[in-house]
Amino acid sequence: MIEVVLNDRLGKKVRVKCNKDDTIGDLKKLVAAQTGTRADKIRIQKWYNIYKDHITLEDYEIHDGMGLELYYN
Repeated sequence: MIEVVLNDRLGKKVRVKCNKDDTIGDLKKLVAAQTGTRADKIRIQKWYNIYKDHITLEDYEIHDGMGLELYYN
């Protein structure tokens, strides 16, 4: 289990516990459950890299305690 911190830069930080073999789409569903926003309206990125839904966290080298940016489409 790893914990990922997502910051939407509007004052909301979301801490999500997930597995390394979860996809970005799974992470979006976990964030949507905590924030009340629909999963298809969430975009996760780091700097200018927008993460694709079908790729796992391990493939993107997302580790425990890593911070990502959360945007709403």
